Parts: sequence; C-alpha cells; structure tokens
Amino acid sequence: MFESFFNLLMQRQTEVLIALREHLLLVFIPVGLATLVTVPLGILASRYRIIELPVMALANVLQTIPSLALLALMIPLGFGIGQRPAMIALFLYSLLPILRNTYIGIRSVDEGIKEAATGMGMTYFQRLYMVELPIAVPVIIGGIRTATVIIIGTATLAALIGGGGLGDFIITGLGMVRDELILLGAVPAALLALLADFVLGKVEYFVTPRGLRIAREK
Repeated sequence: MFESFFNLLMQRQTEVLIALREHLLLVFIPVGLATLVTVPLGILASRYRIIELPVMALANVLQTIPSLALLALMIPLGFGIGQRPAMIALFLYSLLPILRNTYIGIRSVDEGIKEAATGMGMTYFQRLYMVELPIAVPVIIGGIRTATVIIIGTATLAALIGGGGLGDFIITGLGMVRDELILLGAVPAALLALLADFVLGKVEYFVTPRGLRIAREK
C-alpha cells in the first residue's frame, strides 16, 4: 500500500501541490479573519457582561454543531457550493477557541498587576496594551494554535461541498476504494497539522514574557 502511495505521489505531485495550496487558503484565511474578529470581541467580553453573555453563547452554539453539518448548512442557507461557503463555515467553526482563550487570557491577569499599573499612572488603554495584552498573548496564541490544527483537519471535509483542498483526494479515494488515494490527502493534511502545531508552539513560547517563561520552567 505504501509503495503504491509513494508511486502515486510522484505521479501526481503537481496536483498535490495545487491541493495543498487550496488547503492552506481554506485554513489560514478563515483562521486569520477569526483572529481579527475574536481578539477584540474577547477583550470586550472580558470587560462587559452585556457583551460576554451573547458572544460566548453564540460561539459555544456554533462549536456544538458538527463540522460536516455546518458545511452542509451553507447550501440551504443560500451560499451554494465551492471555496467561499467552505471558508465561511470554517471561519465560524474557528471562532470559539480564539475567543475563549482571549477572554480567559485577559481575565486571568492578576489583579495586583492591574492595580500596580494603575498606581503608576497608566490610563485604561495603556494598562490594556502595555500590561494585560502582553501577559495574555501566549494564551491567545494558544487559542489560534488550537483553532488552526482543528481547521486543518476539518478543511478536508470542505471537498464535500466543492471547497477543494486535500480532501478531494480523500473523498475520491473513499469512492473508488483506493487506499493510496486516501493517503494522498490524509498524509499531507496530518503533516501540515503537525507542522502548524510545532511552529505556533514556538511562536507561543517566544511571545511569552521572559519572566513568565522563567516562572513556568521552574
């Protein structure tokens, strides 16, 4: 089976590269947009109860919908099939991890540190950007890391609604009962998830303030 897989990989390497590029778009555009939306929302939710309740509830509801069902819902909702509705569904599915981690990261900043910053004469926004966010950034990156790994796997299902990506090989392989074709989509997707997790793990480490890193390593 693995010999057939490697032979097929050599034969279809151009197709695999095209599918990989499509898959990267299906991952990084939704996760990037979700980050732009949920980080400010998470900050606001950590400050105002009136925002926290509906925003967190909506994100939790979206997360409880099975990924395949969420992708399928794009069709009756009028978005049709293709890459765009797949990206919309993946964007919605990536909201909760980033939103939750942003909320937790900001809320978990020690009250003593906040009071010390206020005592030094910092304004509300200075305290947020110079004290709270730097401390919360590793937790926020952790949410982005989780969302990215989840979406890399979920994006393989986008092929079911014409979204393209590595899932095309998996769906075709299942239909034709060809293990090597399934592996042609599954192996690059798994390697991509491992690589993304490793890289974002390193980013999470380096953005952690040095004092916090030392405290964690003790």
